[in-house]
Amino acid sequence: MSKLPDFEGLAMFAKVAEERSFAGAARAMGLSVATVSRGVSRLEKRLGARLFNRTSRQLALTAFGRTLVESASRLYHDAEAMEHAAREQSAQPRGLIRLAVPMSFGLRWVAPLMPKFLRAYPEVSVDLHLSDAVVDLVGQGFDAALRISAQLDPSLVARRLCPVSRFIVAAPRYLERHGRPKHPRDLMDRDCLGYVYRARSEAWRFVNAAGKEESLTPSGRLRVTNADALVPTVLAGLAIAELPEFIASEYLLDGRMEVLLKDWPLPPGGLYFVTPAAGVRPAKVEALATFFAEHLSKPTWRWPR
Repeated sequence: MSKLPDFEGLAMFAKVAEERSFAGAARAMGLSVATVSRGVSRLEKRLGARLFNRTSRQLALTAFGRTLVESASRLYHDAEAMEHAAREQSAQPRGLIRLAVPMSFGLRWVAPLMPKFLRAYPEVSVDLHLSDAVVDLVGQGFDAALRISAQLDPSLVARRLCPVSRFIVAAPRYLERHGRPKHPRDLMDRDCLGYVYRARSEAWRFVNAAGKEESLTPSGRLRVTNADALVPTVLAGLAIAELPEFIASEYLLDGRMEVLLKDWPLPPGGLYFVTPAAGVRPAKVEALATFFAEHLSKPTWRWPR
């Protein structure tokens, strides 16, 4: 015999006693009469005594049944109340969201949105984890993440929010001293800065309008774990770097950087709201996804403007 109590049988027993009918209990519970009858019989066998005296016209609790019915009814109604409360909680956005976001993007574009989100959902709190390292959502207990990538883990549920381009950039003073590269191969002997957490590989892959591909692994004297750390060295005219447009656009707009190899762009990526694949998204996570879709789908960082 299972050591786990027969909660289903106890619930059926309580409902039959309350309705004074197997048919009435079956209708109330959305089950067949046969299912309810089997459940009560199973409980009687487990307890070793009859719970009801049954005739073709009458159903009455036995003396043994009367000793259990109050506790069984309380158990049944407590479980109903607990399920109702749980459904209410899952239907209304409330509780903690653990959210992982790339650091530069998070500081520039997510953190400024948090006051509006928190005002809109006063029962939701957010743990905002800022890191360029790709986190394991399931293993590290995150509810969701924003990812910037050209290719995502297929095990995740993803909602694309907007495109995100990447550019090879340099400062005008660098181009004055070293000339403007015309082909990706021209970068082989240039000081090209590296980004440790670049998606998929360290290689820069270019595709021209005819679909021809070129790739190279950048070589330079500085590698960083955050793309913002590349900016001072690029602005100083010392090197070339790959930057996402949400960082580069302000420097392109005021002329402190220029886009190189316009005929050989890097494949575009996108900004995605991702969650683990298992189960239905809780209301709090769905609210955050909808919020980001509203506020990040038409970004002001797009280049060219």
